[in-house]
Amino acid sequence: MLKYDLHVHTKYSRDGESSVEDIIRMAEKRGLDVIAITDHDTVEGAKYAQTIKTDILVIPGVEISTKSGHLIALGITETVPAGLDFYETVDRAREMGAFLILPHPFHQFRHGVGTRLKDAIGAVDAVESFNSRYIIGSANRKAEKKAKKFKKPCVAGSDAHNARFIGYGVTVVDSEKDMQSIFDAISAGRVCIVGKMTPLRSYTGQSLKNTKRKIVRKVRHK
Repeated sequence: MLKYDLHVHTKYSRDGESSVEDIIRMAEKRGLDVIAITDHDTVEGAKYAQTIKTDILVIPGVEISTKSGHLIALGITETVPAGLDFYETVDRAREMGAFLILPHPFHQFRHGVGTRLKDAIGAVDAVESFNSRYIIGSANRKAEKKAKKFKKPCVAGSDAHNARFIGYGVTVVDSEKDMQSIFDAISAGRVCIVGKMTPLRSYTGQSLKNTKRKIVRKVRHK
């Protein structure tokens, strides 16, 4: 059984706080076997991570901003342009061979696709039913419930934007330590989820920083 964190951000994300090196070192310290680098709308952090010497398997990925919310595509080193229709994004990512996860699908303020498209879960390979960056767990529970309805496997992700929170959302998978074996095992449901919530103070602090960045960007573009 191997331990994976399938939703991790680095400084290559516009709201990421830690270097790729710090992310990998913390993953090693936490005893993880696999991490997926899923920066917002860029694969550069994931590609760079694969050049760093480590026993951890780094899965390249990207968290794509669609018109209806966020979509994680794993196993690709190119990205789909941001801002496209959700289903078009799904089609393009699949053409690249991506394994698709719907992250935080029912979070009202974090681009949850499930709050806008009721059948979106049917279009992906797995659902993130535990995201550590929730103040309360109701949206996680709803994601798990909807995943069961659509017969989709559930996974966890820390959604860490700082290395301190790597491993707060872990998917334990019965698989070999290679990408295709991992995807096959998740699809077959050979997984269990272990997680703890990001501390409220840290989560709200990150949210305030992100809001400030957005305001600054809007002012600069006026």
